[in-house]
Amino acid sequence: MTVRRALISWTIGFVLLIVAFVVTLAILNGTLYSAHGFVASYLDALNRHDATAAREMPGVRAPDNAATNLLTDGTLGSIADIQLVRDTADSHGVHTVTYSYDLGKKQERTAFRVSHTGSFLGLFDRWSFATSPLATVSVTVLHDPEFRANGTDVVPTSKKMAASSYVVFAPGLYTFDRKSTYLIASPVAAAVSEPGSVTPVQVDVQANSTFVTDVKTELHKYLAACATQKVLMPTSCPFGKAFNNRVVSTPEWAMVTDPPITIVPDGTTGNWLVPTATAVAHLKVQVQSLYDGKITTYNDDVSFPVSFSIRIDAGNHLTITSLDG
Repeated sequence: MTVRRALISWTIGFVLLIVAFVVTLAILNGTLYSAHGFVASYLDALNRHDATAAREMPGVRAPDNAATNLLTDGTLGSIADIQLVRDTADSHGVHTVTYSYDLGKKQERTAFRVSHTGSFLGLFDRWSFATSPLATVSVTVLHDPEFRANGTDVVPTSKKMAASSYVVFAPGLYTFDRKSTYLIASPVAAAVSEPGSVTPVQVDVQANSTFVTDVKTELHKYLAACATQKVLMPTSCPFGKAFNNRVVSTPEWAMVTDPPITIVPDGTTGNWLVPTATAVAHLKVQVQSLYDGKITTYNDDVSFPVSFSIRIDAGNHLTITSLDG
């Protein structure tokens, strides 16, 4: 009798264990190993800024001829408040899984296409993206060859001033800008939510206040050095004065007003221009008339136009070239 009771107890226990296993298997295949669980794992990887995990998921494929520089942890866009909306399957068993989430202050949603690809150990369902969840941003950088994506420096892959295509994970909020010692571009935000979409972005790089200040300093030194030359036409300088009469004393120059400085792109990537502006120097020199021999003193301001081209070389060294001297 005791043996029989023990056998019944073992049988009931085994049956309960099998039932528990089947129930657990059903729960796992309905959640973690479901189509929406598969997508949830992808979105979780994005949320954790784990680009490697997201990129290695089945069906994540980059399109041809697009750079993958932005498929990194540092350039991953931010998402928050991820919620399942629906998970439906068509007649071919392909699931459309829709999730909502926040990109910045705006709520978005994305529908992912997921297909069943078999099972692991015959127990746990396997899935793959039927349509790759990657998208593309087409970035045009004006006036400089570099930009930043979500704070990470990027060098464009295409020709200067042309759009470069970069693959990004969808969904994600990507901010493009430029920030360096001398250059700046206002942030441009691109909310990418649709797999396979192409989002155009233009980064307009301009001179910053440090660039203007440093150029002012260098030009002040340059013009002050020109004023030390004791000749009517200082060498390699933008100002000078000619007389029809005879000069009978050493010319004395002094800078009165430096030119107002603005810096604009000159049309060639990496080159900058100080547009034509007016500066003023003062000249004092004695002049003898060739007609009657009378000596007079020229003691007056001399206005002159200036313009300069500027290139930012390695190590943020500025090469400034006068276009007037």
